[in-house]
Amino acid sequence: MQLATMSSGLQRRLLLLLLVPLCLLAGVNAWFDYRYADAAALQQDRQLLKLVPLLADSVIARGKTSDAPPVLLMAPVIAEFLRDRVGLSAFCIADLEGRVLLGHDWLSGLPPTTREPEFASAEQGGVTYRIVSQRLQTAAGELVVRLADGSDPRQQWVKLVLLKVLLPNLVLMVLGVFVVNWAVRQALRPLLDLKEAVEQRSPSDLSAMDVQASPEEVRPLVQSLNRLFGLVNAQAESQRRFVTDAAHQLRTPLAGLQAQVEAWAQAASMPVATCSSCGKFIQNQPLAPVNKVQAAINIGVEQIRRLRDATRRTSQLANQLLALSRADAHGLDQQPVQTVDLKELCETLLEAHLDAATAKQIDLGLDVQAVQVAGHAWLLRELLGNLTDNALKYTPAGGVVTLRCGRMPDGGAAFLEVEDNGPGVPVEERQRVLARFYRMPGTASQGNGLGLAIVDEIARAHHGLLVVGNAREGRGARFTLVFPV
Repeated sequence: MQLATMSSGLQRRLLLLLLVPLCLLAGVNAWFDYRYADAAALQQDRQLLKLVPLLADSVIARGKTSDAPPVLLMAPVIAEFLRDRVGLSAFCIADLEGRVLLGHDWLSGLPPTTREPEFASAEQGGVTYRIVSQRLQTAAGELVVRLADGSDPRQQWVKLVLLKVLLPNLVLMVLGVFVVNWAVRQALRPLLDLKEAVEQRSPSDLSAMDVQASPEEVRPLVQSLNRLFGLVNAQAESQRRFVTDAAHQLRTPLAGLQAQVEAWAQAASMPVATCSSCGKFIQNQPLAPVNKVQAAINIGVEQIRRLRDATRRTSQLANQLLALSRADAHGLDQQPVQTVDLKELCETLLEAHLDAATAKQIDLGLDVQAVQVAGHAWLLRELLGNLTDNALKYTPAGGVVTLRCGRMPDGGAAFLEVEDNGPGVPVEERQRVLARFYRMPGTASQGNGLGLAIVDEIARAHHGLLVVGNAREGRGARFTLVFPV
């Protein structure tokens, strides 16, 4: 999650750092376009200033009458200027009162007050013209000469800025966003791959990652992750060794204590009475307690039985802790596996639990097929033993417990299953019962809440799927371990 957030933030920063300069460059480009238009307009102004005297020199004589226009012989340069800019150029010759004598009437206006040239801009027919006006001495006397140019880039720039400047830059920026975004994603792909590799790891996989497979810029991060994995692995390994050593150390004294308590409980369970004449204890006599000594002895027997039960639970807890530590050991996947015959395993567990089933009048049976899987035999024996113990513990007298193995109906994956007709496991409790030290509310039998946790851990160690469901007949529980194909 942190890597995903970091990658997303890095992507935003890269896009920001790349696109903001791109937008600034687009603005600078627009400014240079305007400056270029401005420089071209200044050059055009100079050209108009050069052409105005030539237009005045084109007036070669007065009109025949005072109202007649002067005689005009267009200079070749002026003629070429007007011919090259048809529809974008105009001229007029006006008197000092502003009356147009020759040329275009829309260029009429007040004459300049001095002999200095005057520039102005006017719009005519949808075209913005740059107009220069100057009072000059001609063959027909002093007249006002006006020359207009509609191709002035500065005048057209405001109208054409959207089409020629902003639109191309906008298209460039939009394309740049997609291209840069794609490029950034491709550049960050190794980081996203690293994120996915970390997310797909199981909690028990603390092996080092391949540093050389990552880009050079990401290698320090991968090396830091490897160091972190190493520290966590060392700490977890230390804890596992502690649990394993503690369970080993507890097994021997607990086994001795349990043997002594069992013998004591067996001896104490014999009926005891006292002789009324001599006061001596008489064993193996089915007599009712007749005095306070007998009552005290009965209380002691009950306490011994409780002590025996507590010792059994403690011994079972030590064995389960040891099994859980072994099933959770790091590097179990690297340990060599062996071919396990599930049919033989079921038969062995049936023999081991047959006495307990007979004592409780439970029909313990087999429904097995010849099937073999790759795994750890001692772990699968622990798994099946725990499931069988639970089934016998929770199934009432006269019930049925069945051990099964074979292949799924589609003939693919192998499975190992224990089914009973006991109270079953409610749907809402089927995930909780796999947690460590969890026992369902209302459970009457004694236990430590580790049996199913060990089963789930062993299933994970074999990369199998543990399914908790109802029995085939509807009532009861069914635990099925489906092995990978």
